[in-house]
Amino acid sequence: MQEESRRARSVRRAHRRRRIIAGGVFAIMVLSAAGYVVHASTTGDDPTADGTEAGGSNFNSTTRGDTPALTVPDTSPAGSAGPTTTNEAAAFSGAIDSPPQELTITGNPEFIKLKITLQDGTVLTGKTPFAEQVPGGNIHVEFTKAGYNTTSRDLTLDGPTTLKVWLDLEGQLYESLVRFKCGANPKQVAFTPDGEELWVSLLGGYGLEVYEPTTGVRLGGVKLGEHGAVEVVFTRDGRTVYASQMETAAVYEIDRATRAIKRKFDTGGDWTKVVLLSPDEKTLWASNWVSNNVSEIDLATGKAATLLRTGGAMRHMVDDAARGLLYVDDMSTDEVYVVDLDTDKASKLADTDRRPNTMDLSPDGLLLYVSNRGKDNPKTYYLPGPEWGTVLALDTATGRILDAIVGRNQCTGLDVSPDGSLLAFSNFLDNHIEVFRIPSYETLLAGGGGRAEQRFEDRVKDQHVLR
Repeated sequence: MQEESRRARSVRRAHRRRRIIAGGVFAIMVLSAAGYVVHASTTGDDPTADGTEAGGSNFNSTTRGDTPALTVPDTSPAGSAGPTTTNEAAAFSGAIDSPPQELTITGNPEFIKLKITLQDGTVLTGKTPFAEQVPGGNIHVEFTKAGYNTTSRDLTLDGPTTLKVWLDLEGQLYESLVRFKCGANPKQVAFTPDGEELWVSLLGGYGLEVYEPTTGVRLGGVKLGEHGAVEVVFTRDGRTVYASQMETAAVYEIDRATRAIKRKFDTGGDWTKVVLLSPDEKTLWASNWVSNNVSEIDLATGKAATLLRTGGAMRHMVDDAARGLLYVDDMSTDEVYVVDLDTDKASKLADTDRRPNTMDLSPDGLLLYVSNRGKDNPKTYYLPGPEWGTVLALDTATGRILDAIVGRNQCTGLDVSPDGSLLAFSNFLDNHIEVFRIPSYETLLAGGGGRAEQRFEDRVKDQHVLR
């Protein structure tokens, strides 16, 4: 009986693996019938669009502010000129040889109150934009503004330091880490398996861009001829990247370390879009949007064959192999469904916002993230619509929305870092990326829904100022 039980369990596990793989193939088949194409680059006109540069701290650098706003307790003798600090820093651990350093801080919103605690306990107050000489050493900076969450940063001032902070609307549970501009029409964002890089596919550009995910510093890119990229997928070891290109109906094999193109596969279809690696990484499946079929590429030989013809209306799918579940979002009905792959039973998990796009699961499978483009422009979805896009965090156990982030024009690409600590998404029409810190599951459960209810007002453009 014990041997029979082991065999039964083995058969059941094999059956589940086959169903998960079949679910993956099915995902790219239905995806081939959905999505959209932008033939020309769209550049956002918003004057508050954010760019980043490398800085002297661990935070996003920015241009120097023109309006210093620093106040220091005046302990100077009568008649002396200008504010000074007390000389207690020399007696504080590590404060010796810590001369004043240039500290530049900007924020979004533009004006934010600052409370700077120096290494010796002295407190300075001011506001952004801020550019002043500040005593060096370890400092703590607190940022406050009515209507926004309070946040803080710890810095070591051992040289000129610049940083930018983004405050989140009051009640939001996800914390902004960095926002930055990228190339034209970022279709997908994808963390590398080691979490050290964020790859961005540019549908309106010439291929791929690579960024450091916590600073937004551009590390490089890959040009794929005269056209852009749609989707990327990594091998488990992170050494090889596969990127699809619609215009040429091709898939590129790229060496991640050198960013050199190793091979180019012709799929034999039209308008190639989604790519998926088999569990043994010997086969690559690619969906072809216009020809409505799926190509199967043998990675040993590079030869492609048409797997089967497809149809469908679903936008995206992700599977939870550990639980035998498949999550499906429907762009036409603004809903997410969950399919039990053992029973083939499908049930509605949750309503989404308008035009759900990309989904991703947290590593533990407890959270499902959904990006939503928002209501379309009545003329064409190539143009910004009346709503900002959103990203929803859903509890996979209940379907409840645990928090909501309001982005910019058409939130599209989305990915969770391998360690589950970061969430990145793209604002397609604004050529813009946002990265957030992910709170604990317990924090989300106790967070009262974050800004889930407020998002209905936040996403309406004439009622909400762009962050």
